[in-house]
Amino acid sequence: MNTLHPEPHLALIVEDDPDVRALAGALLEETPLEVVEVESAEAALDCLQERGGEVAMVFADVRLPGEMDGVQLAKAACKLWPTVRVVLTSGDPGAVSEELPECVTFMPKPWRGLDVLVQAERAIHQPPVT
Repeated sequence: MNTLHPEPHLALIVEDDPDVRALAGALLEETPLEVVEVESAEAALDCLQERGGEVAMVFADVRLPGEMDGVQLAKAACKLWPTVRVVLTSGDPGAVSEELPECVTFMPKPWRGLDVLVQAERAIHQPPVT
């Protein structure tokens, strides 16, 4: 493996509800992706700044604690790390009032495990084209 440009192999879960975060983590651990779990957009950005080239997928809730919400995180991730697949999720259909960037997939809660795995599969095999 080329260590200068490793293949993206991380799934970054950004969810403030520990039960939902653990469920998403358990699902994504069934894939070849290494799972990193954080509870805020700020923590996600820190991870992306450190390991952005390794991240294949960001799976984030729209409503997050802190200064940034999931939509702002998604916009930053799409702009700064265009090869990362971003999946936003929310139980509130009105949570996403702004236009989402094209690189973002929206998945309403409660999501099905199969849908999460399909997105992980796409992140691994069909990264967004830059």
